[in-house]
Amino acid sequence: MTVAREASSAAAPRVVPDDDGGREAAVAVLRAGGIVALPTDTVYGIGCALDTPGGIERLFAAKRRPPDRAVMLLLADPAQAREIGMIGEAAALLAETIWPGGLTLVVPRRPDVSLPAALTGGAPTIGLRVPDHPAPRALARGVGPLPTTSANLSGEPEARDAGGIVAQLGSSIDLVLDGGTAGGGPASTVIDCTTDRPRVLRAGAIPVDRVAAILAGAGIAHEIA
Repeated sequence: MTVAREASSAAAPRVVPDDDGGREAAVAVLRAGGIVALPTDTVYGIGCALDTPGGIERLFAAKRRPPDRAVMLLLADPAQAREIGMIGEAAALLAETIWPGGLTLVVPRRPDVSLPAALTGGAPTIGLRVPDHPAPRALARGVGPLPTTSANLSGEPEARDAGGIVAQLGSSIDLVLDGGTAGGGPASTVIDCTTDRPRVLRAGAIPVDRVAAILAGAGIAHEIA
């Protein structure tokens, strides 16, 4: 925990309650190019505005982790998914049926939309989710699809409240939207919808048999056991 103590000794970020005023403050920080910690339906995350120059790199720097993995986008609603990704029949059905909730859909990127290379790790795909929590949806509504990763130092436990975020990340972030203790629970289920037959990349919050039943009920072939 040495690194966490070192982070906490630096200037602390501003902490505001997760209410209408706090969300307005968070949107203002994001629009100004800052990094915000926010509650979600699982754990806290840190996010930046998608169009912030170097913003994705700053998320990784805050976590003290090399940019070796793609970052998902949290959305305000399913309509935002079409601004970023190619939403096929399977992805559209799962989004309509399960979002908001613990389901991440990996879809092909839209070729006409320029995204930061660090966001996707150079891959032609992107992970999208509408969380079952009003805070990230409000921020995504204010600034657009929100690149988000977990609010913790690499190798440290995920922070579950504002105090834990400040202790771990300190001055590497600009504002904490304090929504109390995070609910925790499993990470989102991740479904690959980049081919004609969707498959599971990670089992999680949404039972995979529910996903399979939704697809099968619509006559969509899949590879979900």
